[in-house]
Amino acid sequence: MNLKPSGTIVPILFAAFLCASAFCQQPAPSIPSTGFPGPDQYRASRVAIYTDDFGELSRYRNADAALGSPAPGENRVVFVGDSITDYWKLADYFPGKPYINRGIDGQTTSQMLVRFRQDVIDLHPSILVVLAGTNDVAGVTGPMRNEDIEANYASMAELARLHRIRLVFSSLLPVNNNTEDAKESFALRPRERILALNAWIKDYCTKNGLVYLDYFSAVVDDKGMLKRDLSDDGLHPNASGYKIMAPLAEKAIASKP
Repeated sequence: MNLKPSGTIVPILFAAFLCASAFCQQPAPSIPSTGFPGPDQYRASRVAIYTDDFGELSRYRNADAALGSPAPGENRVVFVGDSITDYWKLADYFPGKPYINRGIDGQTTSQMLVRFRQDVIDLHPSILVVLAGTNDVAGVTGPMRNEDIEANYASMAELARLHRIRLVFSSLLPVNNNTEDAKESFALRPRERILALNAWIKDYCTKNGLVYLDYFSAVVDDKGMLKRDLSDDGLHPNASGYKIMAPLAEKAIASKP
């Protein structure tokens, strides 16, 4: 048997080698700019997350496994969201309640959907409280139309309904530009988009028998911005902000759609 490559095969192998070599030498694609240096640096710092563990399943994997199923009669509530939820020390505001924080700093609704089974369904909560969307509007994981965000909300609702989890959808919070650091966050989150999303969420809840949790109206000032004394950075509630939000969340959890 002749094992020598034929005259036709040699050029093909050589061409394939050149293509592979050229591919390996291609520079890594650059991250599209948001137009603001702060968010651009933040996105660049999260490349490993976006490529290796987009949903950040590793964040709560061990905690979820250790949690176990709810005890008999336990009214378990899971809070899912971004940094606004992540930074919320639920035990301080809901002492003694079986409320589970599954917020992750910087996340969008697309990432929350990736981890929805692990961090929500598999925990068997009675109720799910979702506070999300502000990072979608800001384009943290890439440009997102309102329609795309709404589709992610609808997917969460359908999954929750399938698993008999009562759902509370929260409004997006307003933002402000009262400090120099807040100006970028404010510019990336146009008020009209927040208002449009909140109107859609409220309407969706009404049409689908879900609870709408209106934080926005409680924390907005007469200029349509987040009240200055409720946030230190224009985006995240401070202790005073969470103090206003907590009873609203408690009322929504207790209410029926």
